[in-house]
Amino acid sequence: MEMQHSSRRTLCAVAGVGILLVMVVLMRVEGRVWWCGCGSLQPWIGGVWNEHTSQHLVDPYSFTHFSHGLILWGLLCGTARRILPAWRAVLAMGLEAAWEVAENSPWIIERYRTATADIGYSGDSILNAVGDLACCQLGVAFAARFSWKMSLAVLVLLEVVLVVWVRDSLALNILMLACPIEAIREWQRPQ
Repeated sequence: MEMQHSSRRTLCAVAGVGILLVMVVLMRVEGRVWWCGCGSLQPWIGGVWNEHTSQHLVDPYSFTHFSHGLILWGLLCGTARRILPAWRAVLAMGLEAAWEVAENSPWIIERYRTATADIGYSGDSILNAVGDLACCQLGVAFAARFSWKMSLAVLVLLEVVLVVWVRDSLALNILMLACPIEAIREWQRPQ
């Protein structure tokens, strides 16, 4: 039994590395840069209205990817109960990697520029996408460890903190991509 558990863990790890590599290759094919054009490798960028946003390892938007993990875990627990938890985590990773590739397609980048307050958005660097993927997996790990009520509380807390801090959040991001509201766009612009 222990041997079977160990080989399952190994297989999940290999699948996770495979997903990461496929994401990196696809983003490179899309023309994404490895990291910020400034040449600096900074682990954290705290602002959102500058050319460094989405170019370094993590930034305020990385918290929305943690939220992706919370939400994906909840959805997968509800719809994929027969799949072992480790494979649910791999599936969540695959879904997040697919979003990273789609998010950096010319169409979505242009949508961010025209529908949201992020007029200068140029897409994520590969390093930032890797950081976002890791943040999503941290959200998955959190949700797997704690109750759905705790995950929901953290999700709501993150939304409130991000709205107050950077005038954006996962919910606002989705709303503005799907159905832009000019009043929100004006409110989000840097003062």
